[in-house]
Amino acid sequence: MSEPDVLVYGATGAGVLAAVAAAEAGATVRLVEPGRHVGGMVSGGLSWTDVGTLEAIGGLTRRFYELVAKHYDIGLFEVPGPEPHVAENLLTSMLADAGVDLVLGERLIDAEMDGDRIRAVRTTGGRRPAGVFVDAGYEGDLLAAAGVPYRVGRESRELHGEIWAGRQPAYRPSRHNFSVILSPFGDGDSGGLLPFIRPPELDRHGWPAERLGEGDGGLQAYGFRLCMTDRPANGRPLEEPKGYDPARFELLRRYLTADPAHDSAEGWLLGLRRDLLPGGKCDVNSVGPFSLNLLDGSNRGYPDGDEETRQEIRDRHLAYSHELLYYLQNDDGVPAWIREQLGGWFLCADEFEDTDGWPHQLYVRDARRMVGAAVLTEHDLLNRVRQPDTIAVGSYNIDIREIERTWRYLPEYLDPVPASATGPVSRPGVPAVFNEGYVSVGIEPYAIPYRAVVPSAEDCVNLLVPICLSASHVAFASARTEPTLMALGQATGVAAALAAIGGTSVQRVDVGRLQERLAADGQPL
Repeated sequence: MSEPDVLVYGATGAGVLAAVAAAEAGATVRLVEPGRHVGGMVSGGLSWTDVGTLEAIGGLTRRFYELVAKHYDIGLFEVPGPEPHVAENLLTSMLADAGVDLVLGERLIDAEMDGDRIRAVRTTGGRRPAGVFVDAGYEGDLLAAAGVPYRVGRESRELHGEIWAGRQPAYRPSRHNFSVILSPFGDGDSGGLLPFIRPPELDRHGWPAERLGEGDGGLQAYGFRLCMTDRPANGRPLEEPKGYDPARFELLRRYLTADPAHDSAEGWLLGLRRDLLPGGKCDVNSVGPFSLNLLDGSNRGYPDGDEETRQEIRDRHLAYSHELLYYLQNDDGVPAWIREQLGGWFLCADEFEDTDGWPHQLYVRDARRMVGAAVLTEHDLLNRVRQPDTIAVGSYNIDIREIERTWRYLPEYLDPVPASATGPVSRPGVPAVFNEGYVSVGIEPYAIPYRAVVPSAEDCVNLLVPICLSASHVAFASARTEPTLMALGQATGVAAALAAIGGTSVQRVDVGRLQERLAADGQPL
């Protein structure tokens, strides 16, 4: 294949379905992946699928999960999702059956532009021309290289008039926040901040500032979704991490000492559930106030970072995951009953074999978001706005994971002010650690328009973006779930084929014809 009709960059779940859909629509397709694996988070540890409403899942996405059910000889969604290696094998087979040219290990360098059109992408493997391009990466590297405008992180409430936008109250009771008062400082109230706490911005008095509703570019926490088992025969025992220092987990030690009223460390601390997945495995998510999510704000340099910067951030998150698990299983500062329960869990010997059991994909919950022909916002979700150009249906909660771990003063614990005081109070309360930014809002199924996956015509005429779509930070927090992104992948794949074969821009694709094709393949609209 010399020059394909369609080039998809990023073999995520959405990228795979975009490539398959384009091929089945009659286009020649090349799928270029910077890593060595297919599937992104679908095969990278996120096995507990966030499905939302089952009726919203159809088309190629449903076909994939039907293959999962067939593989295990079970009913559809009888398990939360497939084992990572099974997901990768099934997605790879879908590509092969569709005749997609798969290229692994080629990272994007830049885009060769001719005005408002991408002529080719330059990768570490050379020049790759095509008629139409699909950016299916989690980072939005191709849209950025093409000069398409984008935003990163949470915006202010004022930008779109959204209730849930911007900075949130530091203290919002939930299972993702601390239930006890813990000092953020290492030595009483006079020492430096403990590890894994992000210094707060200060107001004019030198106190931590709240600034509710302001945009600050903050990103949902990243982490690694581990695949673990309690079956020793398939387990990889954890070795002590290089440079391991248990003192880095002083905050966790304080928390475990102060809040021991739990009977299951497995569920309370790591969300471990026996036999959640086939093969006696469990997808380990971020549960509780001190979890596999790294909340020190170190992910903020990731979206616009170069490859060296991103690798440093990946390494930091992976080292944190290793150190946290090792600490919980081995350190004398951890109550013995917790060490005993968690000590019976291992990384899986038959998963991620080329990376010693650790996932190959960092969970990049949000990065760049295109500013396209239309911006999907909170209002579209909460008000279920009808979209004449609907291409997919989203249904998962608005789910903004924690943005940062920081600290504030609790005014209800304010020391009495001496009657003789004439100046400002030296401090407005007791310092306490909080996880800030978590939002979970239930919604009904909503429509996602075609305009949200295409750039404005003046920016680029032959690019489609299913993952880093044009959405506010709040709306993206629902649309980011893998089944929704996979549905958008299918829609952009069909649209790319229609544009390439028809010799038209992506903005001028016949949306009615696109919808007919999607509906015929079972995609809910």
